[in-house]
Amino acid sequence: MTGGEWQPYCGAAPTATTLWSRWNLDPVLLALLAMAALVLAIVASRLPEASRGRMAAAWGILALLFVSPLCAATSALFAFRVVHHLLLVAAAVPLLAWALPPRISASPHLAAWTVLQALVFWAWHAPGAYAWTFSSDAAYWLMQATLSASAWLFWRAVRAASAPMAVAALLATTVQMGLLGALLTFAPTSLYTPHLLTTISFGLVPIEDQQLGGLLMWVPASLVYAGLAAATLRTALLPARPTAPHRDAAA
Repeated sequence: MTGGEWQPYCGAAPTATTLWSRWNLDPVLLALLAMAALVLAIVASRLPEASRGRMAAAWGILALLFVSPLCAATSALFAFRVVHHLLLVAAAVPLLAWALPPRISASPHLAAWTVLQALVFWAWHAPGAYAWTFSSDAAYWLMQATLSASAWLFWRAVRAASAPMAVAALLATTVQMGLLGALLTFAPTSLYTPHLLTTISFGLVPIEDQQLGGLLMWVPASLVYAGLAAATLRTALLPARPTAPHRDAAA
C-alpha cells in the first residue's frame, strides 16, 4: 500500500465508464505471453488438431485474464476477481491439461491434489491473504502461480484416474467450491478491504459485490465441476461401441 491507497498489479480500480480503456500493456507480461505462444505452437505442431485447439483456447483465456480490461476490473469488484480465478482454474488450466498427452502413472495422487487445490483456493480468498495481493506484485503473482499449479496437478490427476476416482474428486470440488461460495454469500459483513471504496461506480455496495462473487462460486462454478462429473460417469457407463468386423471375417 502506497500513500494510503491500494496499488494492485492491474492498476487502481477503474470506474464503470473508464473500464473499457484499461488494457494491461505491461511489457514483461506481453513478452511472456509471446514466449508462451511460441512454445505452445512448437509443442502443438506435434499434437492432434483437437489438442492444438485446446492450447489456442487456453492461451486466449490467459490473454483475456491478464491483458484485457478484466484485469483492471478485478481491482474494482470482488465478483470480477472471482470470475478471473474461475476462468483460470476451471477453463485455462484444464484446457492445457487435456491438450498434452495423458500422463502414464499408476498412482496419480488424486486425493492429495484435490485437497491441495481446495486449500490453495480457500487460502487466497481469506480476507488477509486476498488484501495482500493488492499491495504487492510479488503476492499477486504468487497467488496466480499457486492457483494455476494446484489446478494443474488436480486436472492432470483427474485425467489419469479411473472414472470412479475422477467423479469423486470432481464432486468433492463441487462441494468445497459451493461451500465457500455460500459462506461468502451469507456473510453478514463485507470481508474484503480493497473493495470497500471501489464498487459504487458499478451500482453495488461492497456486501452486494461480495454476495455476487459468492453466488458465482456457489452456482456456476459448482455446476462446471458437477457437470464434468456427470459427463465422466456417463462415459464410463456407456457400453463400448462394437468394432466393425474385418473384411476377411465378413467374407
